[in-house]
Amino acid sequence: MNILKRLTEALTRPTHSGYAYPSSQTVFETPEIPLADVLKLYERDATCKSSVDLLASATVGMGFYTTVNEKYAQAEEAKGVVDSFNEETNLDALLNDMARILIACGNDFWLKLTPEKLQSLKRLPIDAIDKIEYSFLNEESLKLPHKTEGFKLANKYGGKSLNPEAVIHWKINCTGTSQFGTGILQVLLHTLIFNSNKRPSYAWMKAKIERIMPKIFEKYAGPDVLALLEKANDETIKQFEAVIKNRPEEGAWLFYSGKGDIKPVMLDPRARFEYYIDHIINQFYLGCETPLPRLFSTPGFTEASANAALELQDMLINPIQRYIKRQVEKDIFDPVLAQAGFNPAEAKIRLNWGSPETPEVVIADLIKAAEQNLIRPEEFRKNATKFGWELWQETEKEAK
Repeated sequence: MNILKRLTEALTRPTHSGYAYPSSQTVFETPEIPLADVLKLYERDATCKSSVDLLASATVGMGFYTTVNEKYAQAEEAKGVVDSFNEETNLDALLNDMARILIACGNDFWLKLTPEKLQSLKRLPIDAIDKIEYSFLNEESLKLPHKTEGFKLANKYGGKSLNPEAVIHWKINCTGTSQFGTGILQVLLHTLIFNSNKRPSYAWMKAKIERIMPKIFEKYAGPDVLALLEKANDETIKQFEAVIKNRPEEGAWLFYSGKGDIKPVMLDPRARFEYYIDHIINQFYLGCETPLPRLFSTPGFTEASANAALELQDMLINPIQRYIKRQVEKDIFDPVLAQAGFNPAEAKIRLNWGSPETPEVVIADLIKAAEQNLIRPEEFRKNATKFGWELWQETEKEAK
């Protein structure tokens, strides 16, 4: 907290009493649902966490590598500077952590510790940014959002307003004029009001179903009993009352030698709730926007279903991958190159997902390398097996 406080003092806009006062042409916006509440759903609901983790892993889990414009005079040096920065800041791990929060909450915030010389990056807590200040176009007749003017920290983080140059704001699915993004979990936390009728959020309904289910099992796994004790004396009746009131959750059988009857209270077989529960759960999976958890939890899915699910998932993660790629190149690679004295426009350092492609080796190349004694015979034999050659062990006579 002390480090963050000192950093914000160097990075904040001029303020009075710690707060930046917007001009008449700027406004403050807060997220409709606090981002910390959205993150709680990720942390505490297994379906939400597995869906977000799967999407994040599919988006950035394969890692990345960089390429450079080979025609640039200082191509090798420029690429070396960027690769060194990526290694020192552990950019791969930062992107993995960021992707989960970005997909879940629609936002993530990174603090540039020294904006004038991009030496390090620090991810801010999701609840650190309380409000975003933005201005409108410089036309009195137009009220269109134009530019981010500052990021106001929550009071527990100092309450000051950070310069937009000091923050990298990752955001996806911005709706309307909102400066905040929308993750896949917000829809599960929203209520719906239509014609004055209010529907609770799907997260609330699913949580209530899960809260009630153990109670239903407790009630009907150990059923209540109705004891009919004809002509029983007071002492016997009191004994039955004590046993029934103190019965364990799994229930208890009662025996009586006198005349009477004991009947368990059973669940009405006409009470069928599975269709309603399936609807709520299906809506929850739709909100999580990936069918892969359904493959693990529901029997009957085939390989074709799994492949179709992966194709649908690719349609979702491909735009996120392109967004992260462009954001990294513009807000990280370009400043690092510029501060090191290189020309970002000419160097064209690019982020590429996955691993560099290995040049394909054909059998003709292998034979030529052996003829020119570039590889030893045993190396040729071992590599030839990769092309389907069947090799025989040398006999003692051949070896002599």
